[in-house]
Amino acid sequence: MRYLRMLTNAVAGGVLAATYLAALIFQVNPQLPLLSTTAVRWLGAVVAFYAPYLTVLLYFLMLGRDLLSLRPLRPAWLSVRVLAWLGAVMTAGAAALTWANLEIFRTVLSDEAVDRMRAGAWAVTACAAVLAGIVVLRYADRRRGGRPVTALLIAALCGSVAVPLWLRGPGETFVRVPRRSADESHPALRAPRLPLTSAPSVRIIALDGASLGFIRQRVAIGQLPNFGRLLDRGAVVDLATITPTDAEPVWAAAATGKASGKNGIRSRAAYRVTPADPVAADVLPKYCFATALPEQGFVGQAPPTAASLVARPIWDILADYGLASGIAGWPVTYPARADRGYVLSEQFDEATGSPLRLADASAGDPTTAVDVARPVFDRWMSAPWDEVLPALAEGAMAPPGLEGVRWDRAYSDAASELAEQFAPRLTAVRYEGLAEVGRRYLREAQPELFGEPRRVDPQRSPLDQYYEYLDAEVGGALHRLAPGDLLLVVSGFGMEPAGPRARLVARLLGRRDDTGTNERAPAGFLLAYGTAVTHGQPRPGSILDLAPTVLYYMGAEVGRDMDGFARRDLFVSTFQLDHPVKYVATHER
Repeated sequence: MRYLRMLTNAVAGGVLAATYLAALIFQVNPQLPLLSTTAVRWLGAVVAFYAPYLTVLLYFLMLGRDLLSLRPLRPAWLSVRVLAWLGAVMTAGAAALTWANLEIFRTVLSDEAVDRMRAGAWAVTACAAVLAGIVVLRYADRRRGGRPVTALLIAALCGSVAVPLWLRGPGETFVRVPRRSADESHPALRAPRLPLTSAPSVRIIALDGASLGFIRQRVAIGQLPNFGRLLDRGAVVDLATITPTDAEPVWAAAATGKASGKNGIRSRAAYRVTPADPVAADVLPKYCFATALPEQGFVGQAPPTAASLVARPIWDILADYGLASGIAGWPVTYPARADRGYVLSEQFDEATGSPLRLADASAGDPTTAVDVARPVFDRWMSAPWDEVLPALAEGAMAPPGLEGVRWDRAYSDAASELAEQFAPRLTAVRYEGLAEVGRRYLREAQPELFGEPRRVDPQRSPLDQYYEYLDAEVGGALHRLAPGDLLLVVSGFGMEPAGPRARLVARLLGRRDDTGTNERAPAGFLLAYGTAVTHGQPRPGSILDLAPTVLYYMGAEVGRDMDGFARRDLFVSTFQLDHPVKYVATHER
């Protein structure tokens, strides 16, 4: 019977811990209405996922304590002593999780939400201290708990959940401002802009997961000559990225010059328990296996779309000045819309393989660009791997994790062909395959980062082979540069070794055992090259600086509401004197 009573206490502890995690989800998603059926569904999903695992864990901890102790544990059905001990540990853990997530997500929350979450963290910390005091007193005198102690225990446990939610409030209401299109004809909705007929051309090579340290190491031993040319004769800037370090929020921030709280893209997906939920959560807390909620089907997820972006990207702004842009593979551009130039969204490769190409109409814009790009993607979809990655031996099987490389080549070739038809002043091509290859093969490429001897065999890793392809892409861009043009090679975030804990967790959850990770927001970089670019390494910056810097160089006005800065220090002093920064209050409506 006492084992059954231990089980009831473990169940109570498991449900309590799951409730703490549900409260944390509400805190990092202030848009979720607290008094609603949506909140009830989220609570049910979180408790259904976490409570069984936590119950089993707590029960085995009790059994272990019972085996090692001289006095067997004989709890009541709901024991004050046991629940005080469990409550103190779990509340302390909840406080630590809240503080850690506050540090991570402060940039994607409003100032008011940050203040409320901080107050809630202090409240949970205070409740943990009270519960710790109860544990000390109860184990000091070893008497049975009386009504005052029981009442204090119940008040502390309830307060540790209720007070943070009360401080959090019923939920923020976000009013999404419609994005203004450049072709709106109403004079009240369209700000006048002088056409920039003499604007220079800018090409952006956007890389997921490129590391400046890796590039420097390979350049030092005579590899990657075109990257070496950028390092020797261009400007090199370390760029701080944003959290969460997913491609969608990072590149949305880069394209708009605004942090996640202003551009509307806070993570890689929107999460709903059921499709009927009117409001979605867009952030899952860290350090508590919350990503397993969608993986195991407790909540649904959908990627953000262009409609989720509430700030205007640089190509939309440049259209006001009469400048055409060519955008290929950039996240959060589906469904595609191009006021001037073309956009091939990040989902264009998915449309290539769909029956009857039903998604092509939304994956690219305008239709003339889709007609040009479609045969390019068809060609690369069926190309052999030794053509996709020439470093592979002829007829060799591709290593796992290189599917993104195939589509990177398709987006790059499509952008080259479309350049002849649309003549864009701004061209931006994103290469997503590097992040996937880096996660899989970082240990093989740089074993010294994992405490192993550096490779001396002639067989190069897939990561080296992919960097060799990117080096060729940089070389082609350098060859096409005209005097006055600007080349920007931008890494949205870096790649670093995955720790033993992360790899162990991946194995326990049945995930792939990656050796590289970008979870801890390693810094990216910006390499600038052109006749107006200075040589050297200016002060570090942020990924948010990309949009205002491009606008500045092309002669457009920089929005004062942008969080990034125009990096004038990338350019020679004569260019800075001849081109002062011009500002406008906002490029939004």
